[in-house]
Amino acid sequence: MTGTLLTAHLGLAWATYLVNAGSPGPSNMAIMGMAMNAGRRPALWLAAGVVSGSWFWGVLAALGISQLLAAYSTGLIAMKVVGGLYLLWLAFKSGRAASQPHAPDNTATAAANASARTLYLRGAAMHLTNPKAILSWLAIVTLALPPGAPHSVALAVVAGCMVLGVLIFFGYALAFSTPTARRVYTTARRWLEGLLAAVFGFAGLRLLQSATHH
Repeated sequence: MTGTLLTAHLGLAWATYLVNAGSPGPSNMAIMGMAMNAGRRPALWLAAGVVSGSWFWGVLAALGISQLLAAYSTGLIAMKVVGGLYLLWLAFKSGRAASQPHAPDNTATAAANASARTLYLRGAAMHLTNPKAILSWLAIVTLALPPGAPHSVALAVVAGCMVLGVLIFFGYALAFSTPTARRVYTTARRWLEGLLAAVFGFAGLRLLQSATHH
């Protein structure tokens, strides 16, 4: 395989990850909401958990282990059910916040004062219980491994995606924790919480639906 062809496959895989991870979804929306509601520190710890969860599945995909997980339908169905229920729980929390005319004074304070470990684990749980992450990583690694490609290419594409993941998820945390973003959140809190509830609810129902039709 020529170096030019290999570079093209790597570029395609990285571009696919960039679009997939950068597009608004449950993880990005959660980081955005946390940043605007509670500030930079909680959002960065939440983002760190999301990044770690993404790295976990990326490394497994590169090693080929996640292909075995995907092959066992029972395990994948269980993950879809758990992930779907978790997202619906997040949807319920956001919906409840959106239904209140004024945000409870202790809501932002509780999030801002939450331990780094709690916030980190919350972010990690969003990715570790999301079977879409496994399948997305499998597709991305496959793009970078055309016939004849050395196995080291898989590790290279995951390493590149890890860098992009840090830039994307931490970028959301930094961008939406600015004073301007927090002012926007204050004036449009109910609409934004409602949007979060819709995103979480839609994603959760889709996961549960795919589990029942597996």
